[in-house]
Amino acid sequence: MTATHTSSSLVIATRESRLALWQAEHVQALLRARGHQVELLGMTTKGDQILDRSLSKVGGKGLFVKELEVALEEGRAHIAVHSLKDVPMELPEGFVLACVMEREDPRDAFVSPRYASLDALPQGAVVGTSSLRRQVLLQALRPDLKIEPLRGNLDTRLRKLGEGQYDAIVLAAAGLKRLNMAERIRCEFEPGSMLPAAGQGALGIEVRSDRTDLIAALQPLVHMPTWLRVAAERAVSRRLGGSCSVPLAAHALLADDGTLTLDAAWGDIEGVQALIQVRQQAHVTTLDQAEALGNAVAEQLLAQGARCAAKAE
Repeated sequence: MTATHTSSSLVIATRESRLALWQAEHVQALLRARGHQVELLGMTTKGDQILDRSLSKVGGKGLFVKELEVALEEGRAHIAVHSLKDVPMELPEGFVLACVMEREDPRDAFVSPRYASLDALPQGAVVGTSSLRRQVLLQALRPDLKIEPLRGNLDTRLRKLGEGQYDAIVLAAAGLKRLNMAERIRCEFEPGSMLPAAGQGALGIEVRSDRTDLIAALQPLVHMPTWLRVAAERAVSRRLGGSCSVPLAAHALLADDGTLTLDAAWGDIEGVQALIQVRQQAHVTTLDQAEALGNAVAEQLLAQGARCAAKAE
């Protein structure tokens, strides 16, 4: 048994990349403003260490959260702050997503020192991304482009672009904006042409499920409109075995009247099948209703030929 800490002394487990630290410090500042004492525990995860292979080949998004969960399990930390698109769709036994915070821009950003947009790229230009989702969507927009793998944190990716290894790269706009690097964005892809990943731009806070005191303390940070949107998106991904090994996009918008519109797309990484796209709407007020919409969209994708991720051997 680990010692029970009072809510006045919280430790946040975080990756040590600049963006992850920004996210943790953002939560730290919000909690401190509510009277909590909050410290950071910086950690390097396996996802940060393995940079020579794509995530889909080395174990998926869980590589970014496993060490943080061990710190929670052992009581060295109390909460973990994640970029929600890095959080596996199924959390391990004993852990829970306690809070989803207000979303930053969920769109993808086109970044290039020479070209103003995807359309401006010459035939056969090299575009960097390690996301299978971005790969299939880029190839649907520009089949002539050469899509090359790109791993590493934000600064590493920008450095590789600056060294001339790529003509352009595609990144989440949210990360660039959070680090005051919005000027690097040449243009943003509208969701209609480049549908974002489930949860992109949103922050989630994970705790041990037995820490009801922490769950209660985090409630003021919850942004329910964002949580409803990402719950629907993540349900699509969960049904299709969502991880980095599925070329899947899901993006929801919530209207003032409670209508949730969910768009999803599945692409064939081999390029044999055409891109499959689905849109459904429902009136939602609860997370269960949002997830039900996500499941319905996933079933429609499957009915049209989308395939679930192969189970790991």
